[in-house]
Amino acid sequence: MCQLDFGSHPDLLTGAEGNEDAGVFRLRDDLAIINTTDFFPPIVDDPYDFGRIAACNALNDVYAMGGKPVTALNIVAFPIGKLPDDYLVQILKGGLDKCHEAGCLVVGGHSIEDEEPKFDLAVTGVVHPDKIMMNSCAKAGDILYLTKPLGTGIMSTAIKQGREVGGWPTAIESMAMLNKAPCEAMVAAGARAATDVTGFGLIGHLTEMCVASKVGAEVALEELPRWKDAARLAEEGVGPGGLFKNLSHYSEWVLGGMDKTNPLHLIVSDPQTAGGLLIAISEDRAPMLDEEMQKRGAQYSRIGRFTAEHPGKIALR
Repeated sequence: MCQLDFGSHPDLLTGAEGNEDAGVFRLRDDLAIINTTDFFPPIVDDPYDFGRIAACNALNDVYAMGGKPVTALNIVAFPIGKLPDDYLVQILKGGLDKCHEAGCLVVGGHSIEDEEPKFDLAVTGVVHPDKIMMNSCAKAGDILYLTKPLGTGIMSTAIKQGREVGGWPTAIESMAMLNKAPCEAMVAAGARAATDVTGFGLIGHLTEMCVASKVGAEVALEELPRWKDAARLAEEGVGPGGLFKNLSHYSEWVLGGMDKTNPLHLIVSDPQTAGGLLIAISEDRAPMLDEEMQKRGAQYSRIGRFTAEHPGKIALR
């Protein structure tokens, strides 16, 4: 990626050169389009749930930018003849139902034959150019919010290992929950910056916010929303390969480094699928965000704040 010149344009507000969740292109002074896509193999056994979660994962990139999804294209890889045709129907139905919930039209797509099923969406959304939520606009003193519990990567790995995992059906529903409500709440409250927590875990996506915004962050580990069994499994050393890569890679941005024997350090490194939003909002507007979240029945937790100290670095308290 870094060896490629993607070019520039005065109306390209975010593109491939940054670490934003989606590309944004201005069409008019009052209208910009958001483009994003994703693509991965099943994280759950049920094909309908897989479709819902995959679609949610793509749609949530639009919400992370403060936008509204409008249209989507299916992207499908499927092992024809190796799995029942109804498996593919259920994947597509899960994605379609999630798009309907988002008020987003599925207008087509593309499929290929592959050894392993894979699915996701290419999504187009809209946003006012002055109301884009970027990860580069956090300020020192801003309060940091997280809107979904952490630990689904750990739990998914444990399921694949045949372990007992309490709360897994609830975790599936959490992954299949759109970030629509918290997006609407943060826009209404006048939040400054946002991103969603996915493959790089909380620690990776928060690092991106800190580096892009040139601020530091302090995270209260005990305040982190997390799945109870994920914490237990983390103590037993269970986790996907991406967790340990995240922990190793992002350790240099954490004051004092990270400890692979600390279950909470593992939790913040855990890669998420369709995770929650990380939101930065000024302290004086935080009560307004609480009110807007509660009005919409959205989950949320205050997990820390941004600081002028140690810019680009994170303190895990």
